[in-house]
Amino acid sequence: MNVALSIYYWLLLIRALLSWVNPDPYNPIVQFLEKCTEPVLAPIRKVLPPSLKFGIDISPIIAFLAIMFIKSFLVSTLLDLAARMR
Repeated sequence: MNVALSIYYWLLLIRALLSWVNPDPYNPIVQFLEKCTEPVLAPIRKVLPPSLKFGIDISPIIAFLAIMFIKSFLVSTLLDLAARMR
């Protein structure tokens, strides 16, 4: 789970960085990044209040924070639980 979250973190980061340079939307790599990250980013955008939509998409930042929270608390908690069950 930790590896999957790290990979997803990097996919989000690459997509956010690519959004600054306006990449070709028909590029297969860009399409792959959008297909992988949009299921997480779209719901975040829907719940953001209009006052936070000021021209900059902050949904990747919120997703980064969520991934860091999950990695630091949930994964470590599950690993501790698994160690105790031995």
